[in-house]
Amino acid sequence: MRAAVLQLSAQGLSNTKLYNYIRIAHKKNVKLLLLGEYILNPFFKELDTISLSMIKEQALSQSKMLKELSTTYNLTIVAPLIIVKKNKIYKTIAKFAPNSTSYYQQQILINYPHWNEEKFFANDIKPIDTPLIFKIDGFKFGVISGFELHFDQIWEKLDTKNVDCVLIPSVSTFDSYDRWKALILSRAFTHNCYILRANRIGEYKDKDICWKFYGDSILASPNGELLEHLGNSEELMIVDMQHSEVVLARRVWGFRESIKKREQKQ
Repeated sequence: MRAAVLQLSAQGLSNTKLYNYIRIAHKKNVKLLLLGEYILNPFFKELDTISLSMIKEQALSQSKMLKELSTTYNLTIVAPLIIVKKNKIYKTIAKFAPNSTSYYQQQILINYPHWNEEKFFANDIKPIDTPLIFKIDGFKFGVISGFELHFDQIWEKLDTKNVDCVLIPSVSTFDSYDRWKALILSRAFTHNCYILRANRIGEYKDKDICWKFYGDSILASPNGELLEHLGNSEELMIVDMQHSEVVLARRVWGFRESIKKREQKQ
């Protein structure tokens, strides 16, 4: 499976770069393109200053554009997107495939005093459900947000679906590079799956604080190895993944088999 991460800063309504990179990905036979958080929309703290009608208009415009690009280039595009329903703002991850469109409403939102998406967005607070799952040419993907990477309950749902790769768009900042890298590699190893993480670049200035988004998009192997990663600049990362590597890692390490044996004794 050939996939790609497009590491960009916020693009607003300008789609020139996106068009250009998608053409490159298409020429390289990429089947799936992953974008980071807050690339198609302003950072959530900036959304406070934008009217609801403008947010809605932007979401409709971006959705239409991504649907057309997906169909034109026979490419599945996974991109975080802020949408408006019944005058409420929701944080989602959209999957645009040539023949269909799906939206995953982020289930767990960050809720710290300096960064409270849970308070800002109208996403439902309810028991954890299975994240978005889909296949391309028999290769199975799961989709979660960067913040959801931290929660075991999310991973329990993914484990039941035997995904080959978990796609994680993120917007990491505040020099958290080492912590995120360690967490991604650990999750990939203990769950024996690929993790493809797309992190945005650029910055947002909030009073005296500068939020620097550092990139470092990553591909981790089912053995917890760092296979590919980007720096802190605008780049397109093209990666190849094999279902056979996932199967081999699960057989070699036997983590799931150890649990399965014990569940059968209940």
